[in-house]
Amino acid sequence: MAIASRQLTSQQRLDQDRFRGRLAPLPSIHRALGHIHLGLMHLLVAIALSIFFSALWIMVLPEVCVLWRWLFAVGLHFLHLDARLEIVAWHWGFVQLAIPCLRVTPLIPGFQIWLWNCLIVTGLFAATYILPEQLIPIAYLSRAILLIHATACVYFAVLPLKFPHTPDSYLQGLMVSSIVLITFVPLLYGLVYYIFDFGAWRKALLTALTLAYLALFVPFQVLFQALLLQKTVLYMPVLYIVFSMPADGLIIIAFYSWGMTWKFRERRL
Repeated sequence: MAIASRQLTSQQRLDQDRFRGRLAPLPSIHRALGHIHLGLMHLLVAIALSIFFSALWIMVLPEVCVLWRWLFAVGLHFLHLDARLEIVAWHWGFVQLAIPCLRVTPLIPGFQIWLWNCLIVTGLFAATYILPEQLIPIAYLSRAILLIHATACVYFAVLPLKFPHTPDSYLQGLMVSSIVLITFVPLLYGLVYYIFDFGAWRKALLTALTLAYLALFVPFQVLFQALLLQKTVLYMPVLYIVFSMPADGLIIIAFYSWGMTWKFRERRL
């Protein structure tokens, strides 16, 4: 009986080692899971914060568009951009906006620009293999971005006149999609952040900081991309796939991750 018991214990230990790895510690519950509160009051606070910040953003959005128009005008003056500033009327339900947009002349890459991009992409891709092991994540990310730009170089070498997109439509779409994304940030936080017991003021602070940062980031993002697109549309694929909405999403994830490091509210006895 004792032998059978020891064999059973050994078998259980072996099963655990197979499941978690021989040297890995036993899995534990993440500290945040112990601070999820789905009581009626917490749900009401989450709903109230989501509605308040969504409504606030929609109310101040016309003034934000005015700020963006001023920043674009300053950028066109100091950056010497070969672009035009135009206002696009946009309707979304009862919301009517005058969205500032930059108009850039589409330029197919010439042979010299295309060749330099090919050489730079090849050189940088080769350089990723000499990075130290500590920078392997950066090396893989860099290779992915360089491969995207490499496919654009191949495309413009084969079908340069068949490229269906223009900087005007791309930059206008970036403005509209950024507005929509920022509008849904409070709802997103309501689903994945407000459920934790950080206290109402911390939740409100994180939401306000995220909205304010994105509202200031968008015009600089558009100006930076217009600077590249005025040279050639060769950069549009990598800008669209990596540095448009994915960049905005990473900013939201960064703020959310920062907010999750804050101290939870102490539970009252």
